[in-house]
Order: sequence, then C-alpha cells, then structure tokens
Amino acid sequence: MVLELHTDCITVDSPGRGTIDVTAQLQHVVAESGVRNGLAQVFLRHTSASLVISENADPDVRRDLDAFLARLVPDGDGLYQHVAEGPDDMPAHVRAALTQTSVGVPVRDGRCAFGTWQALYLWEHRLAAHRRQLDVTVVGRR
Repeated sequence: MVLELHTDCITVDSPGRGTIDVTAQLQHVVAESGVRNGLAQVFLRHTSASLVISENADPDVRRDLDAFLARLVPDGDGLYQHVAEGPDDMPAHVRAALTQTSVGVPVRDGRCAFGTWQALYLWEHRLAAHRRQLDVTVVGRR
C-alpha cells in the first residue's frame, strides 16, 4: 500500500483574543492534497495560542469557553513572573498549555470528517493581533 504525504501551511491573522474558524482553510489543504482517506494533522507553531475543535452552530459556546479560561487563568495575576509582554503574556502561555497545539482530523472521501456541529478553531489567547502559522500534514490513500 502506497500512502500519499502532503504538507502545507495556513497563515491566520488573529485580531486578538478569541476563536477564529479555520475549517475552510483546512478543508482546502485536504482537497489540494488529493488524499481521499487518511488523516490531517494540524500543528500550531506558537505558545500563546491553541487549537480547539468546538461547536460551530452557537457562538455562545466559544464565548463561554473564553469566559471559563478568563476565570481560571486571569490576566495580570500577581503569581506570574513572566510578564515581559504585558499582563496577558504568561496567562496566554498557561491557557495554551491547558488546551492543545496539535489536532488530528480523519479524512474521508477527500474531506475532513468533522461531526455535524464541529469546526476547527484557532484560539488566540493574547489580547493583541498576531499572525499565526499552522503546519498541516495530510497522509493517506488517494
């Protein structure tokens, strides 16, 4: 059995803290790969943002996730020594460490096999805008 391997990079300009739907960009990379059945692995090259598969129908879900993390890991907490880039610096790193920077998504019939209400989001944990890079590796059979 011969497996195909395709790599690409998705660039996302985040306006600041919150979630950004990157599902369409990932579906585009998978389509370009020609892989019909396999796996799309997405890796975020940053330590103050993360990836999350979440509900795509009600934006309140993502707002509630943000509110939960804000309560769990507040900006400006005196606990942190690493504040070189401001009061959201270390909290952003903690939030990323508590979530994930890599996800695998099955590929079926040339598309990511998300559930009906699922989408992939870049979760920006910094308050300021950032340019984020996602490495995508698609492996499978044509």
